[in-house]
Amino acid sequence: MKRRELISALAGAAAATTLSACGKQEEVAAPAVHTGKVYRWKMVTTWPKNFPGLGTGANRVAELIEQLSGGRIKVKVYGAGELVGAFEVFDAVSQGTAQLGHGGAYYWKGKIAASPFFSAVPFGFTPDEINAWFYYGDGLKLWEEAYRPFGLIPNPAGNTGPQMGGWFNREINSLEELKGLKMRIPGFGGEVLKRAGGVPVTLPGGEIFPALQSGAIDATEWVGPYNDLAFGLYKAAKYYYTPGWHEPGSAIECMINAQAFEALPKDLQAIVRGAMRQANLEMLAEYTARNEQALRTLVEKHGVVIKRFPDEVLRKLKQLTAEVIADVTARDPLAAKVWASQRAFLQQVGKWTDISEYSFLSARQL
Repeated sequence: MKRRELISALAGAAAATTLSACGKQEEVAAPAVHTGKVYRWKMVTTWPKNFPGLGTGANRVAELIEQLSGGRIKVKVYGAGELVGAFEVFDAVSQGTAQLGHGGAYYWKGKIAASPFFSAVPFGFTPDEINAWFYYGDGLKLWEEAYRPFGLIPNPAGNTGPQMGGWFNREINSLEELKGLKMRIPGFGGEVLKRAGGVPVTLPGGEIFPALQSGAIDATEWVGPYNDLAFGLYKAAKYYYTPGWHEPGSAIECMINAQAFEALPKDLQAIVRGAMRQANLEMLAEYTARNEQALRTLVEKHGVVIKRFPDEVLRKLKQLTAEVIADVTARDPLAAKVWASQRAFLQQVGKWTDISEYSFLSARQL
C-alpha cells in the first residue's frame, strides 16, 4: 500500500500547473525523461558558423529541439562550408546528407521559380504579414507543395525584419546611377536590379566583404545594422541606404528531410515543428532589439552616412518589381498560384496594417 501511495504521489508531483489563455489553472504533464531511441541529426546552413542572428538562429533551433524533446533528438549544426557549401544546403537535405537545412528560400529560385515568394518579395509583406500568411493563410500549405517533389518539408524559422537598402560607394540620386552597378543582391530583388540596368551578383555571406573591399562588386545588401556591423561592411563602403525595398520582412527557413521527419514518433514531429515556431518568434524579437543599437554604432563611431533612395527611384523599382513577378508567374503555374494567394492576402491584411500600424506610427511622430 505504501509503495502504491508513493508512486501516486510522484505521479502527481510530475504534473506542472500553468495558466490557460483565459487565466484558468490547468495541469500539464511535465516532460518525461527519455529512455528510448535517440535521433542524431545534422543541420547544414547557408550562414557562417555562429554568425550573429542567422547562424545563432540556426543554433537556437537545434537547442530548442533537443531541450523540448528531452534529449531524444540531438542536432549538430554545420556552418556554410563545413559539411557542404552555402548554396548546396537544399540538395544536401533533399538527398539526406543532413536532416535539416537553415537558410533563405530565395536562394533556390533556380530550382523552384516560386521559392522567393516564401522569403521576401520587393514592396511586399511586412514580417507580421508574412507570418500571418504562413499560419493563417495558404502560405505554409503552398510552401509545402513547392518543396514536396524534393522530399523536403519547409518551415518558417525566423525573420530578420525590414532590411536596409544596401551599401554603396557612391550616392544614388537617379535610376541612371544603377546602370552597370555590380551589386550583391539575391532573389527577386536581383531580377529587379537587372531590369534597372544593374548587374546582380549572388554571393554567400562570408564572401561579401572581400568582394566589396576588392571592387569585385560595387555595392551590396546583406541584412541590416546588426549583421552588417558584424561583417564590417562600413570599412568597404560609405553610404548606407534605406529603405530595404527588396526585403521588407525576410522569412528564414528551416527545411526538414521528409523521410527523416516521418521516421519520428508523432510527439517528436510536433516538437520539431513547435521549436521552429518558437525560433521564428525569437529571431524577429532579437533583430528588433539589436538593429538600432548597431545602427547607432555605425553612425556615431564609424561615421556611416545614412541616405534614402529618392522617391522616383523607388517608384521605378516598384514598377520593375511588377514586371518581374508578371514574367515569373506567366512562365510557372505554381508561382502564379502562390502569387495569387499572396496578393489576395496582402490586399486583405494590408488595409489593416495601414489603418493600424501605419496610422499609429505617423501619429507617434507628431
